[in-house]
Formats: sequence, structure tokens, C-alpha cells
Amino acid sequence: MKYRTFGRTNWTVSEIGYGMWGMAGWTGSDNEESSISLQMAVDMGCNFFDTAWGYGAGKSEHLLGDLIRANSDKKLFTATKMPPKNFKWPSRREYTLDDCFPPDHIEKYVNKSLKNAGLESFDLMQFHTWEDDWLKDERGINKMLDLKKQGLFHAIGISMNRWEPWNGLKAVKSGLIDSVQVIYNIFDQNPKDELFPACREMNVAVIARVPFDEGSLTGTLTRESQWPKGDWRNTYFVPENLISSVEHADALKPLVPAGMTMSEMALRFILGETAVSTVIPGMRKTAHVKSNLSASDAGPLEADLMRELEKHRWDREPTGWSQ
Repeated sequence: MKYRTFGRTNWTVSEIGYGMWGMAGWTGSDNEESSISLQMAVDMGCNFFDTAWGYGAGKSEHLLGDLIRANSDKKLFTATKMPPKNFKWPSRREYTLDDCFPPDHIEKYVNKSLKNAGLESFDLMQFHTWEDDWLKDERGINKMLDLKKQGLFHAIGISMNRWEPWNGLKAVKSGLIDSVQVIYNIFDQNPKDELFPACREMNVAVIARVPFDEGSLTGTLTRESQWPKGDWRNTYFVPENLISSVEHADALKPLVPAGMTMSEMALRFILGETAVSTVIPGMRKTAHVKSNLSASDAGPLEADLMRELEKHRWDREPTGWSQ
């Protein structure tokens, strides 16, 4: 495992972190299997774990707390997210701070998350939705700065809407936040335009999420792919999106080098971006842990392949199904 500096915090974090949504919000999750997978990740050198209250109404936070207590001799970095008060993802332009993150709601859910995990503090507390216009109402960020001063967490971050990397530039340039969490992968390269340069300038850490485009960049989806009733992917991979995603993924398959999976290629593409502090694939099974964490050991992709993959940028606009 290789490590990178997490922006201005100067934390040394594994460049492959652990996204914990799947073990609480997707069908087919098993707590025992999740715990075994989490511990395997620690044993392989992963030290950054990202969760949220919204992942099973605290279920994922419970799992993270158990992991921390089981590894009290190691420094594991804990990141979670407060849900918006209206419980609506993604945010929309018309939502105000009072709709989503009034000060009393922020304090309530910071404490809820701490209780769920059984921790005295988190390393990183993030807004689970974000609108740059909320900076005009200083009550939200001031409450976060106050809670940080109290020691309930040690850094402040924002999690940005799908396909809207511009909607965090003001926060980055304000100097008030320590990290951004944004979708970045072979298809979603928009953050390279403005967001990543701003993060470099302000020394703000970047957490790259959705490295596999919700599964399409694993190369395993087909036009007939289906998921159990209640699985979130049914609402995302509507026919319009599923067919197009499969077509874009199929166009990549001839580029996958011999002996490499598309998943490995997708992760190593992201690791080729120096602005990224850590990438957080979801991993519910030990096989996922082994394959994803080994991508760090493999090192960067060949420059020619990186240039070819850059040509597969797919600029998309938010829609009704792109939560």
C-alpha cells in the first residue's frame, strides 16, 4: 500500500481507502462478512474509512466504531457525513441552509454519529450534500468550526453532488474546509478542469468516490442487468442510463491490458491524478478488498494508456435519476 498526504491536515492516508455505503445501503450485505472485509483491509494497509449516518441510519458507523476498537494499536482515519435535514439527495439550488444544515441539526447529527460509532471524535466530518451558496449564511460553517474547536472532529469536508464539481469551488477557495469528496473516474473527469487546480492551490484534500461508476467500470454490467427489489441501483440504472453505461464500458474493454481487470485499470487511472488524496471503492467482500487494495502496489498506468483513457471522458448533466 502506498500513502499520500491528506491536504493541509498532513495526515498520511492510504491511497486506497474504504467506502462503506455498500455494507449498509445495498442488498446482499452481511455484517459478519463486512467486518471480516474491513479487518482484511486494515491488515493490508488501508487506514482511511469513509461512512455516513445515511448509510443504514448509522449502521455503517457502528461497524466503523467496532473496527476502531478492534485495532486500538493502529491509527485509522475515520470520516463520516451528516445527513441534510430534509433527507434529500442530491441538493438542489433552491434548498437553503435551513432546509438542510441549520446549526441545531448539525450539532444533533454530529452527536448521533459519535454515539453510533461509540467514538469521542471523528477525524473528518462532512456535509453529505452541499451548495456553495450556503457559505453566504455563516451560521452553518461557524457551527462546524465551533464543534471542531470542541474536539468532536478534527477536519471539515463537503461531499459534492454528482456531476457538479463546480458547486464547491467557493468552499475550497474560502479556506474554511479541509477536504472535498467528489466523483472522479475514467468517465467523470470534470473535476480536473477547475476543482483539482483549486484544491492544489488551497491544499485541500480530495476524496475520489464512485471509482467504478456505480459498477459500469467493472465491465460486468449488461443491458439485462437487474438487482433485487429495494436495491438503490434499480433507481440509478434506469434503461436510459444502463444501456448508455454498458455501451461506454464496452468501448473501454479493448484497452484493458493483458492480465489486468477493468476494475484495476479504473482504480489505477484515478491514482494517476496527483490531486487525489485517496480513492474510496466500496468493498463488501474479501475478494473486493484483495483486488482493490492491490491496485496501489501495482503503481501508475503506462502514459500511453492514460492518454487513451482520457479520451473516454463522458460529460453528463444531473437528471431525475442521477441521485
